[in-house]
Amino acid sequence: MNGGGDAVRPSWATPQRARRLLLASTLDHVLPSIARVANAMGLTVGTAPGLLDVVDHQGGRRIDRLLERLARELTGAETESVRVTTDPPADGVSLATRLLTAPTLAVELARRGVTVEMSLLTEAELWPVYQPIMSLTSGGMVGHEALLRGRVDGREVGGGDLFFLAQRAGWLSRLDRLAREAAIAGAAHWLGGADLYVNSDPAAVHRPSVCLAGTERAVHEAGIDPRQVVFEVVASHAVTDREHLLSVLEHHRSLGWRVALDDVGVGWSSLELVSVVRPDVVKLSKALVCRLGEPGPNAIARALCELAHLQGGVVVAEGVEHERMADQARAVGADLGQGWLFGRPVRPEPESEPELVLA
Repeated sequence: MNGGGDAVRPSWATPQRARRLLLASTLDHVLPSIARVANAMGLTVGTAPGLLDVVDHQGGRRIDRLLERLARELTGAETESVRVTTDPPADGVSLATRLLTAPTLAVELARRGVTVEMSLLTEAELWPVYQPIMSLTSGGMVGHEALLRGRVDGREVGGGDLFFLAQRAGWLSRLDRLAREAAIAGAAHWLGGADLYVNSDPAAVHRPSVCLAGTERAVHEAGIDPRQVVFEVVASHAVTDREHLLSVLEHHRSLGWRVALDDVGVGWSSLELVSVVRPDVVKLSKALVCRLGEPGPNAIARALCELAHLQGGVVVAEGVEHERMADQARAVGADLGQGWLFGRPVRPEPESEPELVLA
């Protein structure tokens, strides 16, 4: 896998599409600035003292894009200075009344769910990359972890930044679903018999039978055996709402999927968490693996490996960067390794991929 697959440009559904905006402001520079942007986007723009009339004769999609641009390019003070009414009435009296009670542009953007973060995500290109997971005993490849990457505002960013934006925008569930389904679809043509590790935040799964229906369908359409799919839950997420986590994982297992507890670190509380969650895979964090030369972390890692094995699970050592770390991980009982020693995350060979639409 050394090519560059087609990126996915997600369609983030935004509600309440408008075909016309009437904007009013007492600040001299704001409306002309908005007019320039609207003109450049091909919108019909009419002006009057203190007023701006913007019309989209093609259904309102460009109005959506205009609002996204304004959310990114105007300051908070500027959006507070503008009053806006959408699809205003033709009657002059009704229009005057509507303008008097119209919300500010800042309120309208918030009401429509248009924020700086949403604007960036709307224009983002997203794609999965895959990092190999190797056996520490045989040296053979046994699986791949799917990770999300994207190009946002002209620069490539990692999954952490993407999910930060999504959480700020209130789109965590949408991005989590897209990442799951893109990871599965992207691996369909080359995975073979290896396992596919897919990250998921339980907070993004409100009702498992509904929220995971698309993921179940993606696994079926990809032709991947459900037993090859391992869903990873970060340990820090697991402790926030344990009851909800267990219900999500129970649904995973009912579909034949396995579950992994990711980023398990230093601390005896990790043992309690593993004993409660009973994951099929325990992934020792990079921070813990880096400290296996110290007595305390080494003892905790050994205890975690022993507990995982007693429960019928396997252990992956993350962040393995050189042979010495692999030897230490093997010595404490880890079964598998992941890290730069074995390979960095890469994109699959180019292949036509369907666009994922987030409703």
